[in-house]
Amino acid sequence: MQSLSKRFQYLFRSTKGLTLVAIAVVSLAVAIWGMLSGPLAEWGVRDVVVRALNMDLVEAEREGRIVMLYHSIAMAVVAIEVYFITGIVQMKKSQRSYINATVTAGYLCAITFGLLFGYFGHNWIFHGIFLFGQSLMFFGGLQLAVALWPWKKEYLIQDPDRARTKKGVDLERVAFFFMAVATLGSVLFGAIPGSFFGNGFETFLAENTLREPNKSPLDLAVIGHLHIMLTLVGVAMALVVGRWLDFKGTWHKLAMPSMIVGTIIITLGVWAVVPFEAIAHLIIYVGSVFVLLGGLFLVIYAWGKIIRDRIAEQGIEKPSFGQKFKALFHDPLKFGAAWQMVFMNFVVTFIGLFMAAKLDEIMRVWPAREERITLTGHWHTLSTIIATIMFFYFADMVGLKGRARKWLGWTMIVGSNIAFAANTAFSIKRLFVSEAAQQPFVNVTSLLTEIGLGSVLIALAVFLIWRLIDLFKRKGLWSKELA
Repeated sequence: MQSLSKRFQYLFRSTKGLTLVAIAVVSLAVAIWGMLSGPLAEWGVRDVVVRALNMDLVEAEREGRIVMLYHSIAMAVVAIEVYFITGIVQMKKSQRSYINATVTAGYLCAITFGLLFGYFGHNWIFHGIFLFGQSLMFFGGLQLAVALWPWKKEYLIQDPDRARTKKGVDLERVAFFFMAVATLGSVLFGAIPGSFFGNGFETFLAENTLREPNKSPLDLAVIGHLHIMLTLVGVAMALVVGRWLDFKGTWHKLAMPSMIVGTIIITLGVWAVVPFEAIAHLIIYVGSVFVLLGGLFLVIYAWGKIIRDRIAEQGIEKPSFGQKFKALFHDPLKFGAAWQMVFMNFVVTFIGLFMAAKLDEIMRVWPAREERITLTGHWHTLSTIIATIMFFYFADMVGLKGRARKWLGWTMIVGSNIAFAANTAFSIKRLFVSEAAQQPFVNVTSLLTEIGLGSVLIALAVFLIWRLIDLFKRKGLWSKELA
């Protein structure tokens, strides 16, 4: 009984244990529900899964199911980021415990009963518990914002290498605080349309409204909610990576004000979509520039630090360019976290800017299905890139070392990059492949996407199985981490 109690404490009271449980839950959901679409559906895997689990899939309810799935998984992802933040940002121990407990109960209720309601019949009690879980998550977010308040005397800093005001207010903590507040406001921005369900408002997928010239205010709010929440998840992870890599110095002093200003402008721009749609996107673009600059400053610092640390570890006094270049790739987890931020620009940011710049000249000339594919791939790629960065941080947090660290890191980097590059090429194939000659290109890019994502999921599965086996050991890594 005592051993079970200790394992329970590790899994539900420590940052590492809570994160491990959430990652396992998300991975299980992605593994199962990922078989319901794409090539696996075409190969007949979907039908086997549906029959085996006795899922209730009515085609007319497809949009509603997908919305439930997205929100269910998103709750767990946000919970993981909350665990990261409470683990690295100074706050009272009681606040950390209350926040983690509230968020854990919230995401478990949301993902469990959200998926049960959406895919296994519509028991409305389950829907109520799903909403209750989301409410708990929101309350946990309120607690987090209170705990992050940066203007308390005990949180003032005097470190000259860190971004701060003259009075010692930690600008990095200010960035965390505004990110949390913006997230809470943006949650309400999406919850308001949700409150109108059944009262003249129906579920829809944002990508299906691409070419509708007149969107209602509630439609615009849902679309804005989708974009801002994903953006803020990315901002939060960038701030966590900064703490992980001990971000400081001149680049830190440039990045933190940029992150704060960018977060505020983007959030206000998205909220302005409903009353001022015509100028809202311009505001969002301006805010994006500031956030991207903050990310660029972080990457420059991170790669420099990785090189310096490795050179110092090797004891090389005057390293050559080749030695520095080799040192950059020594640690795939830390290198990968920064590299994914760079790679994201090629498969997400630049594609988005191209779509906006050539909207009337190219995108609207294509068949609607092609533009829909590009847009859908846009935010799926961004969310998955953020997920890989989160996993890199967690793998380092639990002390993954040696060959396992290298194999896991490089498998994640190479696999995800192949998948995202192939998926991006697939989404913009009309630029260089005619419709009549597209099938060989589609076959190759689809296969590369499946191979890349498959390798990422296999690496993740191996990691989780290793940690599961470790839990059965009397003196496994879990006991050391708990101590």
